[in-house]
Amino acid sequence: MSSAKPPTERSRLKNIALFTEEDEVSSNPQTVSITKIKFPNQQPRRYFDPQKLAGLVESIKQHGILEPLLVRPVGSAYELVAGERRYRAAKEAELTEVPVVIREMNDTEALQVALIENLHREDLNPVEETEGILQLLALALKKPEAEVVSLLHRMLDETKGKVPHNVMGNSETQALQQVFDGIALMAWTSFVSNRLPLLNLPEDVLTALREGRIAYTKAQAISRVKNSSQREDLLKQAIDQDLSLTQIKETINAIKPGNDDRAESSISFKQQFDKTYREVRKSKVWDDPKKKKKLEKLLAELSSLLADRDG
Repeated sequence: MSSAKPPTERSRLKNIALFTEEDEVSSNPQTVSITKIKFPNQQPRRYFDPQKLAGLVESIKQHGILEPLLVRPVGSAYELVAGERRYRAAKEAELTEVPVVIREMNDTEALQVALIENLHREDLNPVEETEGILQLLALALKKPEAEVVSLLHRMLDETKGKVPHNVMGNSETQALQQVFDGIALMAWTSFVSNRLPLLNLPEDVLTALREGRIAYTKAQAISRVKNSSQREDLLKQAIDQDLSLTQIKETINAIKPGNDDRAESSISFKQQFDKTYREVRKSKVWDDPKKKKKLEKLLAELSSLLADRDG
């Protein structure tokens, strides 16, 4: 009689994560009508970069789909498990048939495969990555996401010594640790401290982050501005002018309650100066003799101002 132990959550996740690779190598993909492929009720991805999708459309038009979609049979049709980006591009390329690998999976397995495949894509934004990991954790514990978040915060508080030992080491925390080990993207402590807060960002900042228009460190800083009008202005300015994190923090300090209008104006003027300087460097204004002469005059005045300040 075999004495083999049942697979752990960690090994099971690793096996699931290899479904697409193993199937594509060992199985001959089948071709099915694209109209027979349906979306699942829960889709891990929400945003697709239009330019990257357009590039994939052109590639498919020229070379076809190089990597089959992963589907599971549902009635007389198929449900898409992995490869939504390829599916969307194939539709835009007006393909009538696509290559697929068909795999029998239950609802939970299908969602896990979709999440894991999605989490290992290079173009995944931090918001979707956070949402995907949280969904995986909820599946592993068979608990609502809100309860998983609460457990993670208790775990972090315990490791920092803020609360007595009460959860670390139990079966639930071990299961969560195994999920993080299985996906190998980040430590659970980093996920709780740096990623979970992203889901509480104001909607305008969250949307910009989801669409890849701003880095998550900048998004976190901007989200601290409570006044919605000031926050929207700063967000637009940060994106349009590609402000650094330091510049964003300087602006935030200037608009804090208690700071006078002159300080705010000074920071705003500094940003305008930086923007103009960058634009001048990119332009070829000195190639025009008339403009070059005006620029020399302005530089002389600026040098004079600096000399007066030093004196």
